[in-house]
Amino acid sequence: MAAEGVVGLIAGFAAGSIALVGWALGSSIEAMASVIVVWRFTGSRTLSDTAERRAQKAVAVCFWLLAPYIVIEAVRHLTGHHPATASVLGIALTASSVVIMPVLGMVKRRLGERLLSVATAGEGTQNLMCAAQAAAVLVGLAVVAVWPGGWPIDPIIALGIAAWSIWEGTKSWRGGDCC
Repeated sequence: MAAEGVVGLIAGFAAGSIALVGWALGSSIEAMASVIVVWRFTGSRTLSDTAERRAQKAVAVCFWLLAPYIVIEAVRHLTGHHPATASVLGIALTASSVVIMPVLGMVKRRLGERLLSVATAGEGTQNLMCAAQAAAVLVGLAVVAVWPGGWPIDPIIALGIAAWSIWEGTKSWRGGDCC
């Protein structure tokens, strides 16, 4: 996730793609969620119902962290006419995530169900979101590469990423049941 995030940021800033930057920053959110789940299942927290609820809420906050930045930048790009440019590196990176992240996400979702851990399942959902967002960003990057006049798709995709993150965070905060 660290490599995905760093390479994604480099490619996103170079291309002026807020969707790619937002998606890349999501890698740090996924990493934080992984740490939260590890925390949840260490020591006396393993059998604690309160630790599960705290972990759920912490995962929810992770979903919400980037939404304000993405929304502000996407609106700025749309209103200020800041077109993204083609990014071969961004296309390759998002394409690889479209393949890898669904596998990782499904494994974590199944593990969450077996452990009766909404926090673990929520982390798996973040991986699935990463794959879906990577697919959307990939489409946006491909559109811009083929038709530069289609640049508004990039900030529109970024707004979708922000909205989805808020929605998933709200579900996790409320204790959406996975099991």
